[in-house]
Amino acid sequence: MIDIALPKGRLGEKVYQMFESAGYGCPAIHDQNRKLIFANEEAGVRYFWVKPSDVAIYVERGAADIGVAGKDILLEYEPDLYELLDLGLGKCRMAVAGPKEFRDDLGKTLRVATKFPNIAQQYYAGQSRAIDIIKLNGSIELAPLLGLSDLIVDIVETGTTLKENGLEPLFTIIPISARLIANKVSYKFKNAEIRDLCRKMHTFCQEVKKKA
Repeated sequence: MIDIALPKGRLGEKVYQMFESAGYGCPAIHDQNRKLIFANEEAGVRYFWVKPSDVAIYVERGAADIGVAGKDILLEYEPDLYELLDLGLGKCRMAVAGPKEFRDDLGKTLRVATKFPNIAQQYYAGQSRAIDIIKLNGSIELAPLLGLSDLIVDIVETGTTLKENGLEPLFTIIPISARLIANKVSYKFKNAEIRDLCRKMHTFCQEVKKKA
């Protein structure tokens, strides 16, 4: 059996549809109940739902053989695992955003509010820019509006929320999308099964791209 950690929510539902289309369906997952674990011995898979930010932890520590996590999570927490495939889902970008009229004063320490301190730190370290990171857990857009920070580093999809709050994306740090990941030990001992699944998922992704 291959144990698969799926992120709860719309992304997880889309990801499961991909697994199902690739031949790894589990009919019980469609049942209306509160179960978190679903198995299909015939297909050789067992799925379980977890919080999106926890998928990489389950995979890294071996509770799951494989899983699906956003590139933002992998960059921020740097878990020790294998990244196998870009699924092309949940596309967005990690970006620096702020007021349109913002001008960086290099004589001052730049104040940056973010949910992703590691990503922000690495981005500005690459520019040799001194920053003061302000770790927030929500409503990041408020920080520059209330003078708490000069800029923010956050995930941007459409940019609508930024625009409605008088902010705009200034620089793109990196594109973000959902990635298929694997536990290193599982990849060694279940190599044939995981490689076969990965190949089928890749084929499915390519067929979807052709139809798009």
